Amino acid sequence: MADASLLQELRGVRTATPSVWFMRQAGRSLPEYRELREGTTMLDACVRPDMAAEITVQPVRRHRVDAGIFFSDIVVPARQAGLAVEIRPGVGPVFEHPIRTAADVDALPALGDDYEAALEPIREAVRLTVAELGTTPLIGFAGAPFTVASYMVEGGPSRDHLRTRALMRSQPEVWARLAAWVSELSGRFLRAQVLEGASAVQLFDSWVGALGAEQYLAHVQPHSAAALAHVADLPVPRIHFGVGAAHLLTEMLDAGATVMGVDHRLRLDRALEILPAGTPVQGNIDPAVLFTSEQARFAEARDVLAAGAGASGHVVNLGHGVPPETDPQVLTDLVSFLHEQETGRA
Repeated sequence: MADASLLQELRGVRTATPSVWFMRQAGRSLPEYRELREGTTMLDACVRPDMAAEITVQPVRRHRVDAGIFFSDIVVPARQAGLAVEIRPGVGPVFEHPIRTAADVDALPALGDDYEAALEPIREAVRLTVAELGTTPLIGFAGAPFTVASYMVEGGPSRDHLRTRALMRSQPEVWARLAAWVSELSGRFLRAQVLEGASAVQLFDSWVGALGAEQYLAHVQPHSAAALAHVADLPVPRIHFGVGAAHLLTEMLDAGATVMGVDHRLRLDRALEILPAGTPVQGNIDPAVLFTSEQARFAEARDVLAAGAGASGHVVNLGHGVPPETDPQVLTDLVSFLHEQETGRA
């Protein structure tokens, strides 16, 4: 598996042709996913090992991408720990009891042997997935402490995360305890995946772009670092990705990542000017081009390859996730086009 081109790129070793996978490549854009999941809730699907494994493999089978991303959701670890949470169609994750006070944090379940036992469906799903993928790497997945804790504080999705940012400032000790709990949750979730065969991990911080650098450094970075530290002793690349986080690239890298994911708002060559020399990058085709012409999509792909040419390693991805309305054939054709290109670096 170490010879897989995608893993080489993640480690800063250039290969002859580009490697590519897509965030949210598994899921609602695929008709086979919708058929398989019919009658099963999203979170139930995540903890059914056979179903989670099949969903993870579906886009690899269809699109011929260079990695699978473990099918899960950022709130699955909290659910497995015992919190009441559901994913409401058209809304997103909703927690029955928001966490907003010291007493709420006190009431969070201890992450002991019960949590380890609750992760067994995840471990089994990873084992099944790795066996099915064969020589194609599996990327492990977890939500970063800020984003997961923000859902817990807000009670559900939020555009501005006002309650979360207010808690961070008004009761920093309460926030710190909550974020530490989530970092333990996410870190152990990542480690379980790697120990069962995941070849890399990605920590997603979907909402971190709402923070300034000072707030990130003071209240978030230590907890993201704690989550990534759970796999730092294991020989796997650690990708860190945030949405709207161009102003936090070095701070997020310093949380313990070895690869920086870059969203579509910042050109990769500009990101490389900001990041330390030798940092592998991932990204960053604008998902909007999936709804344009083939000519425009391929032109965007060429631009992204050119912008990432100076990186020690570059894994092509979108600048965010695959929208549910995407025509699957568009992704299949884009992967084929990328695989026909040359990096000029090997």
